[in-house]
Amino acid sequence: MTSLRIPVALIISAVFGLVLSGCKANDTPEASGEHVVSVRVSEVAGGEAQEITLRFSGIVRSTQRATLTFQISGTLKERAVELGQTVAAGDVLARAYNPALEPARDSANAKLDELNTRYDQAKREWERSSRLHERGVVSEQNLEQIAARRDSLKASVATAQASLAEATQLLQESTLRAPFAGRVEALLVENDEFVAAGQPVVRMSSPKGKEVEVRVPAYLLGHVSLDQELPVWSVQNRSEAPVVGSVVEIAQAGAIRGELHSVLVSLPINTLDTGEPVEVGITPKRESAITVPLLSVIRSADGMTVFRVREGVARRVPIQVERVVGERVVVRTGELEPGDQVVYAGITRLVDGDAVEVR
Repeated sequence: MTSLRIPVALIISAVFGLVLSGCKANDTPEASGEHVVSVRVSEVAGGEAQEITLRFSGIVRSTQRATLTFQISGTLKERAVELGQTVAAGDVLARAYNPALEPARDSANAKLDELNTRYDQAKREWERSSRLHERGVVSEQNLEQIAARRDSLKASVATAQASLAEATQLLQESTLRAPFAGRVEALLVENDEFVAAGQPVVRMSSPKGKEVEVRVPAYLLGHVSLDQELPVWSVQNRSEAPVVGSVVEIAQAGAIRGELHSVLVSLPINTLDTGEPVEVGITPKRESAITVPLLSVIRSADGMTVFRVREGVARRVPIQVERVVGERVVVRTGELEPGDQVVYAGITRLVDGDAVEVR
């Protein structure tokens, strides 16, 4: 039995050697550029990948809007506008009545008149005393006392002027005027109702611009930027094409768990109506890894390489293999780009710089 095993082993070794020699002969490349090598190629995958568009709901609102209040408390005695009415800047919207405002203004005015009279008298007295002091009739001490009384009255006049200005301003605050041209959206107080200082009375908006505010998770803030265009769909007409809005404000991410953050989107003029429910689309983007076919990777003495084909010529490109995913390899390289073509069949006949024919 030993005599039979030895010839069989010798035969297998000889056949294996012939196969290897034949492969080496076939793998020996010819001189670069002397012939065209037929190869098969595959595209490099990766780069920036877009995920599914996420939609966030919001309500269209006017860019310029205001909730108006009185700076004084009182009873609403006059409401000069109706709901939905268009007003111009400066138009009277409402008036409140406070019984203490007018008497306070009149009292401040009377006090100012009194102090002005006393101040004028003190000035004349000082002028007379100055002349008498030059003649030696009035002493230096008496002249200084008269001057001090005059200066004190001058300061009192200034205080009375400030009090009158305050009382006048408070009386003016009892009249509510439109800060800009627009439309009355809501009337929040009825006639003869008591209105506290700072209580909302009228809400109005301007038709000049529209916007929508949506609230998104913190991780999505990195996927939007100022002036970025986002699609805006009308909930009522989902079959229509979306309106293209522009990002104008992005909130800063906070440290509160689960908190949503505001993204403000400006809308084109004459597109969506105020109060209309809409959805704003945000498409997250991520950088995916660059992958090549597993069959395209060549191990050599200089490391891992692939043959990249450009303009009919194959060139070696060094790569670093990170991991294998199925039939593809995740690589790290500064030369390969998504969309490049690499050879995965016919590699054994290639030399750097060969002309190739893609089958």
